[in-house]
Amino acid sequence: MSQPTRVFAVGDVAVNRDQPDTIFELVHERIKEADFAFAQIEAIYAKSGEVNVSGTSSPLRGDPENVNAIGRAGFNLASFASNHCMDYGISAFRETIEHFRKVPGMHLFGAGDNLAEARKPVIVEHNGNRIGFLAYCSILPIRYWADVDRPGCAPARARTIYETLEPDQPGTPPRIITYPHDDDLANILADIRALKSQVDVVIVSMHWGLHFREGELATYEIKYAKQCIDAGADVILGHHQHILKPVEIYKGKPIFYGMANFAFDMYYQPGELEKPERIERRQRLHPGWTHDPAYPTFPFPVDSRKGLAVFLEIEQGKVSRVRWQPTMINQKSQPRLLKASEPEFADVLAYMRKITASQKIATQFEVDGDTIVSADAGAVRAASAPSTNEAVAA
Repeated sequence: MSQPTRVFAVGDVAVNRDQPDTIFELVHERIKEADFAFAQIEAIYAKSGEVNVSGTSSPLRGDPENVNAIGRAGFNLASFASNHCMDYGISAFRETIEHFRKVPGMHLFGAGDNLAEARKPVIVEHNGNRIGFLAYCSILPIRYWADVDRPGCAPARARTIYETLEPDQPGTPPRIITYPHDDDLANILADIRALKSQVDVVIVSMHWGLHFREGELATYEIKYAKQCIDAGADVILGHHQHILKPVEIYKGKPIFYGMANFAFDMYYQPGELEKPERIERRQRLHPGWTHDPAYPTFPFPVDSRKGLAVFLEIEQGKVSRVRWQPTMINQKSQPRLLKASEPEFADVLAYMRKITASQKIATQFEVDGDTIVSADAGAVRAASAPSTNEAVAA
């Protein structure tokens, strides 16, 4: 019997510390058990570049020495389709890519010197299974996405419409509708179809969504995800929102809308987080968000400490098993994979059930050891119901 190919996948990673290996010391053994381990690379790693040329409110840059620690932890697949990829300009963008390319066994994708390079997939082969990876980004400041002759990340842009619900009632909040950018959607579907003809399994990484909003999904995310699966994608891995989002099973394929943070160092200047405009913005994004000084390098709301890690098994060219395990970030910004016996495990599971139900997604979550198996509730009911003949016989 053939052995499965094991894939481990997590959300946002931004390492920036003097001893970078320490951020992974509670999880590196589990990461290395996988044949392939994926992470979303959130930050720039460069000494070159200009200071915040984009005007981004929270530019992210770490010392290049941190890059090797990501590889040493066991990661060998990395998406750089990030809304921070151009925070310090083109030179820092290119320097970051070069540092990752020097890490033994590392595959970086989702960004490049032009659009064709940014859209280029990574294909790996293991135990007779051919697996392809693509990565795209929807959170795009000006000039962050690649074009025919411009460097950047592979775009999955979205358009926004504000629909007035009561024209005769000035000031009434509008309905917000988002939908995929036509050209980007066409490119992504073409990429998936072309890749599917070369591999057995296609895994698509999407940096997207509404950050810090509990459970809420933008309509463009749902449209991108389902059309990607219709085109041949087998798994959708979502991130960016710094908070967990629902899991949906569509046509038997998993959509992880938001895996949240995994390992994340973030620093602010003293007093910066106490500025009135910063406080107002935090409260608007996530009510109750206060800065906890016990988490000096993780200035996010309490819910942002929760995350999940995805475990995939691929056998005979098919995804044979999908599980996920709750994670938690501690006061040192270190992630920890939770065990079913821990109260935090139950907290994360309850949170996932709540936010998934809030979006009217019919996914069931069942505990399997220290992991969770997700299944479509309708499919579960159909599988457990007797057939017509069985009902008559009864």
